[in-house]
Amino acid sequence: MSALAAHDVWAGYGGAAVLQGASLSVGPGERVGVIGRSGAGKSTLVQVLLGRHKPTQGRATYGARPVTKMSRKETKAFRSVVRAVHQEGLVGVDSRTSVAKVLESTLNDSRKAGRATGLQPEDVLARVGLEPRFLGRTLHSLSGGEKQRLALADALATRPEVLVLDEPATALDPALREAVADQVAELAATGVGLLVVSHDLRLVDRLADTVHVLGEGRVVETGTMRTLLTDPQHDETRELAEAYPEAVGAFR
Repeated sequence: MSALAAHDVWAGYGGAAVLQGASLSVGPGERVGVIGRSGAGKSTLVQVLLGRHKPTQGRATYGARPVTKMSRKETKAFRSVVRAVHQEGLVGVDSRTSVAKVLESTLNDSRKAGRATGLQPEDVLARVGLEPRFLGRTLHSLSGGEKQRLALADALATRPEVLVLDEPATALDPALREAVADQVAELAATGVGLLVVSHDLRLVDRLADTVHVLGEGRVVETGTMRTLLTDPQHDETRELAEAYPEAVGAFR
């Protein structure tokens, strides 16, 4: 099993680089979090790690292979073993597509990549508390919370080695957020690596053992959430602690 890693990554969208030497890694069985203020480059780092945004310097790798230089066969395998859940739900899928077709396509791609799971679409939905009746629904007809749960179900369908969560629960009410966090924690216990990127510090604390603070385009501090919030050493971390006093209070 391999680690997903960023090595001294510089990246942006024209103008000054958003990332300026960011490095981190997550492998199967590891639970890693990334926090930082808005605009710190968290989502850009996720896009680089997934091979969807090419860095200007440095590289992202899975195992020994740069994610932007994989063959078509390697890319298919990579997309089955490294899965992502984004804030906006499923990215690049026609809103008229049915839930059944989304999951059937993912399961089929997984089989072609040599990762047959034996699961059926209804089995996948059950893992996130969605009933079989949702299979006939189109993406357009789903609520924001239902879309996020479907995105998680779709990501879990391939039984990934690493799961990247980029603001995965923003549209969920507190009870559902807790339920989803429980499901992800159970998944991590089976050896799946987690990279949790979120403004929700409680969610990151619950799911990650090691937390990186992203600021100034790089990782400026690393530790447990408790240590970072109660004894911050960097200005970026102090600002986060001041912005989320309720999260700090949970550790007092």
